[in-house]
Amino acid sequence: MEMRRHKVVVLGAGGWGTALAVVLHGNGHKVRIWAYEQEEVDNIRTHRENRRFLPGVTVPEGIDASTDMARLLTGVTLIVNATPAQFTRGVLHRLAACKVTPCPVVNVAKGIENKTLKRMSQVMVEELPVFFHSLLATLSGPSHAEEVGRSIPTAVVAAAANPRIPPLIQQAFMCETLRVYSSDDLVGVELAGSIKNIIAVAAGICDGLGFGDNAKGALLTRGLAEISRLGVAMGAKPATFAGLAGMGDLMTTCTSRHSRNRYVGEQIGRGRKLPEILAEMVMVAEGVATTESAHALSQQFGVEMPITAEVYATLFEGKDPREAARNLMSRPAKPENW
Repeated sequence: MEMRRHKVVVLGAGGWGTALAVVLHGNGHKVRIWAYEQEEVDNIRTHRENRRFLPGVTVPEGIDASTDMARLLTGVTLIVNATPAQFTRGVLHRLAACKVTPCPVVNVAKGIENKTLKRMSQVMVEELPVFFHSLLATLSGPSHAEEVGRSIPTAVVAAAANPRIPPLIQQAFMCETLRVYSSDDLVGVELAGSIKNIIAVAAGICDGLGFGDNAKGALLTRGLAEISRLGVAMGAKPATFAGLAGMGDLMTTCTSRHSRNRYVGEQIGRGRKLPEILAEMVMVAEGVATTESAHALSQQFGVEMPITAEVYATLFEGKDPREAARNLMSRPAKPENW
């Protein structure tokens, strides 16, 4: 089947949005990036590089950028939301105010909204006109922008409630260096991609405290268990958490030098305070805000999530990370049930 050429608008000029814009342009689509700040627009137009969020990756001449969302959306046939989770609602509200022909909207943000505890697809349903609701999807998996933008082989998963949508996303995004699988478990893919960032913060704390491979292996395994427990309680399929959005993304985020969430945890483990760490960061570490949301969801659904609870106490209640580790290790003995 011949690939359909889209007019794509990527909402968000961060590293991930820029990397996907480069991929989509390489696939022959006409790509535009909407940026909140003029600085990003100027960098892309003048230097052909997103120097703030994705330095070293060339942005091809054919990719334009602007802060004028309405202009970019004229004639659009595919929209990619790459704005951080806690800002997505506001951006979608602006999108809804524009006159846009119905087209697929692919969310690539990984997070759970703090105030409402909504997943991103739920936020999209609330903010976008009803004619978009059957066209919504999420793209997730082990996919650092620094590698995708440099054409390093990557595999992700596209999930949607409407079975017609993932094949469309596969056709638009797939190339020699980006492989896209499909899934009908939108709840599981969204939760896995969001909550693994909490475990990545915990993994960073382990690194900062000087723990070894044994601790990291146990953390990832038990972290995946509690992600799966919450996911199943919220209607997800258990097998999803063994896939790219679950185990794949978890391993990548917990071990990579590119991971902002692991970095935050590492700095916490070394004794620094959260406000100081976040103040010096250029990009958003989604796991910090998601820790608040997941902690609240675990209480709402009555699901035991001991790692999430200790990360929450460490980030927001000033708990000493060594004490948090001792608490996890000294919990009552029990069988390894998933």
